[in-house]
Amino acid sequence: MYELVQVSEKCYYINCPAKIDVYAPDKDHVYLIDSGNDKDAGRKVRQILDKNGWHLTVILNTHSNADHIGGNKYLQGQTGCKVYSGGIEAAFTKFPVLEPSFLYGGYLCKELRHKFLMAQESSVTDFSDESFPKEIEVLPLPGHFFDMVGFRMPEDVVFLADCISSRETLEKYAVSFIYDVRAYLETLGMVEGMKAAMFVPAHAEASADIRELVSYNKTKVYEVADRILSICEEPLYFEKILQEVFKGYGLAMNFE
Repeated sequence: MYELVQVSEKCYYINCPAKIDVYAPDKDHVYLIDSGNDKDAGRKVRQILDKNGWHLTVILNTHSNADHIGGNKYLQGQTGCKVYSGGIEAAFTKFPVLEPSFLYGGYLCKELRHKFLMAQESSVTDFSDESFPKEIEVLPLPGHFFDMVGFRMPEDVVFLADCISSRETLEKYAVSFIYDVRAYLETLGMVEGMKAAMFVPAHAEASADIRELVSYNKTKVYEVADRILSICEEPLYFEKILQEVFKGYGLAMNFE
């Protein structure tokens, strides 16, 4: 865990629960794509940077889920790096209480106030700012969350954030978190036709060809949709539908 893996001359990823990607054009200007779950993740990243003699100047956040922005505050405090984000994701990053409040739909109780749902706040610069590195292409990837993006680096490496999950994850949980199903399916269609030297998803293996995995992710979405339609053959209230989905996939329900 937290092993540095090289995928091109200047692109790497740190192998951890939500991959932290690295672009190192030179030792004095190193970019992170996302920052891990918390301060401890930030510390481990800092150790890797120091070991390689790298100076962190920029963090590019793909989206505002706590497991992707949790190391921002620590790394910003240690290095003075800029954090770039955009749209609603920038608001959630500046005010991270918004994520669990959105998920719950109300004022937060103690059980939802933890690092897996609520990161520490960090200061954010918008992608549109003139200081944003021009050699990096921002790729809109909506669906999983509000304004999620990926990044295409100069060496034609594409960092895909959470737009696809591994087969193992989908087989274990079946139901993904998707904010906008239509936008998510459109994103998968766009990614399926994309060309790159290497793709690095946050929650699946890096690969030069991800079409089969993208197709599997689409199949699982339609499978869950069909199950819900089947459950709804007779009128039911929401809580009963939810219970039947969990029961059908053998999922355990807790407060979260």
